[in-house]
Amino acid sequence: MASRRIWAFTGLHCSVAGDGYGLAMAIADSANAFVCDLHAYEPGKPIDETARELGLDPASIIKMASNENPLGPSPKAKAAMLAAIDGIHIYPDGGGYRLRDAIARKLDLDIDNVVLGNGSNEIIELLCHSFLNPQAELIAAEHAFVVYKLMATLFGAKYVEVPDPGFVHDLEAMVAAITPATRLVFIANPNNPTGTLVDEAAIDRFMDQVPEHVVVCFDEAYFEFVESPPNTLKYVREGRNVCVLRTCSKIHGLAGLRIGYGLASKGVAQILQKARQPFNASAMAQAAALAALEDEEHMLKTRRLNDEGLKFWQGAFEERGLNYVPSQANFVLVEVGDGDALFREMLKRGVIIRAMRSYKLPGWVRISTGTSEQNRRGLKVFDEALADMRESAKMPA
Repeated sequence: MASRRIWAFTGLHCSVAGDGYGLAMAIADSANAFVCDLHAYEPGKPIDETARELGLDPASIIKMASNENPLGPSPKAKAAMLAAIDGIHIYPDGGGYRLRDAIARKLDLDIDNVVLGNGSNEIIELLCHSFLNPQAELIAAEHAFVVYKLMATLFGAKYVEVPDPGFVHDLEAMVAAITPATRLVFIANPNNPTGTLVDEAAIDRFMDQVPEHVVVCFDEAYFEFVESPPNTLKYVREGRNVCVLRTCSKIHGLAGLRIGYGLASKGVAQILQKARQPFNASAMAQAAALAALEDEEHMLKTRRLNDEGLKFWQGAFEERGLNYVPSQANFVLVEVGDGDALFREMLKRGVIIRAMRSYKLPGWVRISTGTSEQNRRGLKVFDEALADMRESAKMPA
């Protein structure tokens, strides 16, 4: 029988106690306690893993857990990836000139405002590398993207969580939480996992009160799904201490390539470039993103499909009398009683959704929109699983 490991935390370090773990004890004792105390991010369950565990055909499984584009990448991006294959033995352009220049021209910015990332998540990490330390504070909303808290913990900083009544960022409360130790404030807009949006007027009032020692990060991973999104790039053009995050993982359908970018004032961008690893954006990712940004037809097709999906799911929840949060993104957060149980029941039937316990919402799940066929099957499985849960709850122990 394997020995049980017991973790203990002492000062800035953590250690392991237990038989036969002498080497582990020495290594763990050398590690920072805030790293040992970190709970790793749990992504949506992969299709292949589900197939292995349940003995299902991967082709029969639909994933509605990670807010991916059900249409996949655009034909232009696919062609660009194929064209990039012959040069894949050469290191990519470490500065990402062509992609950064295209992004800058598209958004009426300067190339020096653009920082490429291995997904927009890397830009979050670069911000934390650059501005956090054990004396610093990071502010975010209570139900904001969980990675903000993970990053604050990783760098030993204090994580300040501000309540979000109605699942909407309370910017007045967030600005009131700023102290001389605050270095970063994250505003996810639309927010993941709630899908809620803060309007431009509220953002303007907030920015009028933010002191100069604070960097504000607007995480806009779902920006392209919003019909009339607030304009935050004006703060970049004004030279304010801001960073706007965008990604190619969602509307562009390039989640597997890991490519995103930050749009920051030149002072902030210059700092992030210093923290960035060389060659953090692969040649294939840069080529695909460059093509995807130009494919307006694919983006429009994706938006239309998503609008239909939101109408389908939110209408279904209305009909069933379920509490849900109206969404501005490509997913819907809905209250089902026991999110973990519904996740398990739907998983058995080959539909992957996302339980929300890690967001302090154990009674909720988040469901991504899919194709029309995926939405119909997803709802059928949702109804079956929910009925089974309710029937089981009636049965005596």
